[in-house]
Amino acid sequence: MQPPIHYRSIVELGRAIRAAELTAVAIAEHFLDRIDALEPHLRAFTVVCRDRALAQARAADAQLGAGIDLGPLHGIPYVAKDLYDVAGLPTTAGTRLLADNVPDADCTVVDRLTRAGMVLLGKTITVQFAYGGAGINTDQGTPHNPWHSDPHLPGGSSSGTGVAVAAGMAPMGLGSDTGGSVRIPASMCGVTGLKTTVERISRAGVYPLSRSLDSVGPLTRDTADAAIVYEAMQGHDPADSTTRGQTPHDVTSGIGRGVSGLTLGVPRAVFWEDCDAEVERLVREAIAHVESLGAKVVDIEFEPAAAARRLNPRGLVIAAEAYEVNRHLVDSSIEALDPIVAFRIVQGRDIPAHEYLATVRAWEELRADTVHALDGIDGLLCPTVMVPPTPVADALASTETYAERNLQALRNTSIGNILALCGLSVPCGFTASGLPVGLMIYGKPFDEAPVLRVGHAYQRSTDWHRRHPALDWLG
Repeated sequence: MQPPIHYRSIVELGRAIRAAELTAVAIAEHFLDRIDALEPHLRAFTVVCRDRALAQARAADAQLGAGIDLGPLHGIPYVAKDLYDVAGLPTTAGTRLLADNVPDADCTVVDRLTRAGMVLLGKTITVQFAYGGAGINTDQGTPHNPWHSDPHLPGGSSSGTGVAVAAGMAPMGLGSDTGGSVRIPASMCGVTGLKTTVERISRAGVYPLSRSLDSVGPLTRDTADAAIVYEAMQGHDPADSTTRGQTPHDVTSGIGRGVSGLTLGVPRAVFWEDCDAEVERLVREAIAHVESLGAKVVDIEFEPAAAARRLNPRGLVIAAEAYEVNRHLVDSSIEALDPIVAFRIVQGRDIPAHEYLATVRAWEELRADTVHALDGIDGLLCPTVMVPPTPVADALASTETYAERNLQALRNTSIGNILALCGLSVPCGFTASGLPVGLMIYGKPFDEAPVLRVGHAYQRSTDWHRRHPALDWLG
């Protein structure tokens, strides 16, 4: 039985378009109507661009009618985190202080997706300046995790994107990942999220948090969809010098090869410390399942993970770079900022240059050690987030609790950013309260293909990613 339109994957929607069962306009209208119905309750969007979406959908149908097929994304709707420049729409980066920041042109990634025939439905809420893992936005509002009637943390900073994809308001959404901001909402909202290697995809026209760590990545229904979107976005962009030399590589043709022949490591410490018991059980069951599919799974010591935690004092690299980008707003309007965001970003003002540079150099050495430590290992398996989503009210009970929930969300994911790894979070089960849990598959830098193979193999033989929030609490 076919799932409803709003829960179909990109692959399924593409098949329906080419079989003339659905038009791009009909799909866009369906998603726009669903956004209209759910947005008052879930509050995932900063703006919905109905006119633009319908115009793009009509163009997609006209091209197909003329025999022009732009590929697997042709006519497929998506949303973009409100860090991505879209011509004529504000890029607010999660704060009303940037309400008048309206670009004249689309960013490179949005332009590439447009050229691939995609249809932009709107822009989604992010944590202020994308600087937080819990997903709270005290300015524009915190999106409502659709898996529970009481507001629970959606994960951040790509909170609105995670909620929109999970609730069937879009089959794909753009996020960004600096310390976990794609993978955390993917885990907490029960969808799939790909953190790409920095330099793989252009960041030109994407509001920055940390120039050293920011990466672009999609949140999707499943791994196959993530691979398709990744291929469309990757490659050199003259507007982003960090992508120089990056040639597009194929990750889709081999994604169905399974896991036989792959060696996957399960780190013994760090990622499991203080892990919630239900999360640990579900993730270990998922790891056993991956092993049953034919992968060689080995317990390993992975010292770089512990070293990454030691070499991230006060998050000083992100803090310094975030302050450099936003100092004009921080210094003039700090009272308008979320208290945790303000606390974290202000630390960057007083970090000595020698301490910043010493940390960056130490990271470079650690990244070389990491590649050596992963010799013979095709990927790592661990929990994406060490705890399930908790109530927003609990997180906001005190500044201390808010800070603790934020650190819990970021603990396992931020390690991968420091080590320059790529990574994928896939749903691997639900707690007794019905809240989603994610399995994280880490890969070496610039080695997304085996990570996607593992995720795809796991999802072909499980159905966690096909489960959707009932939303019966909406009445």
